[in-house]
Amino acid sequence: MSTAHDTTPSTARARLRMERKPRLLRLVAEGEWTTRDAAALDAQLHALQLGDAPDAEIDGMGLDRIDSAGAWLLVRTKRDWEARGKRVAPIALPEIYGPLLHAVEHEHTAPPVVIHDRHTLRAFVERVGRATIHGMQQGIGILGYIGRVTVETTEAIYHPRGNLRVAALIHQIEETGLNALPIVGLLAFLIGIVLAYQGADQLKRFGAEIFTINLLGVGLLRELGGLVTAIIVAGRSGSAFTAQIGTMRVNEEIDAMQTIGINTVDALVLPRILGLVVALPLLTFYADIMGLMGGAFMCYFDLGFTIPVFMRQLQEAITVNTFMVGMIKAPVFAFIIGLVGCFEGLQVERNAASVGRLTTRSVVESIFLVIVLDAGFSILFSIIGI
Repeated sequence: MSTAHDTTPSTARARLRMERKPRLLRLVAEGEWTTRDAAALDAQLHALQLGDAPDAEIDGMGLDRIDSAGAWLLVRTKRDWEARGKRVAPIALPEIYGPLLHAVEHEHTAPPVVIHDRHTLRAFVERVGRATIHGMQQGIGILGYIGRVTVETTEAIYHPRGNLRVAALIHQIEETGLNALPIVGLLAFLIGIVLAYQGADQLKRFGAEIFTINLLGVGLLRELGGLVTAIIVAGRSGSAFTAQIGTMRVNEEIDAMQTIGINTVDALVLPRILGLVVALPLLTFYADIMGLMGGAFMCYFDLGFTIPVFMRQLQEAITVNTFMVGMIKAPVFAFIIGLVGCFEGLQVERNAASVGRLTTRSVVESIFLVIVLDAGFSILFSIIGI
């Protein structure tokens, strides 16, 4: 004996009914099983009572129309019944919908997700090891590139007409030096104000406000002027070098240059490095002047020191060596910033994400090396008594 239960009104676009026999459960799908009625059908399918019949079948031969959403509901119902221990016959659909059923049932089955146990300590050690190896490879690569650039630079100095592109060099001096004057000047002026204000605030406790000028002069000329300028240039020009050369590599312009026999170091690297080597000492001198002006401004309004008093105390506090210590560092910083920027640009892969990643790495490496070199110079000058 069989019973039929129509679970939807006869006027609905999508209909289903259950036919139950002692050993067979039969789902009959009729009408239009499309996305429009998928939510209602989903609720009705979840509400079905399966009973104890061991066998089941899904009959869709009476369907007028079915799309991927309807097919997926039938496939999911079949799998759910099988998971509950029933033997389900293949879904019966009109022949025209056979390919759709096959695509939904067989080709869109995702493999089960496997969650692997993660050993936190082992993963940490692996990350440290990979980072160490990568750092060593980067160091070796940069050292090798220093050798190549040094050889090319020497040839350019001895044969300027053949190797050095003067127009490109002047353009880079303008880009890295002249165009950086506003930001470098503003930041140096503000640093001078902050340094003078903080120094005066501490020295007032001992009645030694006059030595604020000594602190300002020595701090700016020996350390802060050159270091801050190098960091600004690393973020501004070093990143630009990497982005420019990296974009050329993505567009295969560098490959084209090498194909027609153009030396990429002469054409792309040397003008940038030499332009920065010329521009950064001038920017450092400019930053020193602007920082001292900021300090003099603060000393005048906070401590009441006039310009003649400021200049006289500054002359007593600093010597030529104080000034030269800061200026000697500038070309070295410039060489490192330009070298790292160009080196990372040439490591860019042929995708946009690589340009952004290596531009960030270029800035980080440049600033890191500048600070390390500054610490090394400080130790060296302390040893030789300057």
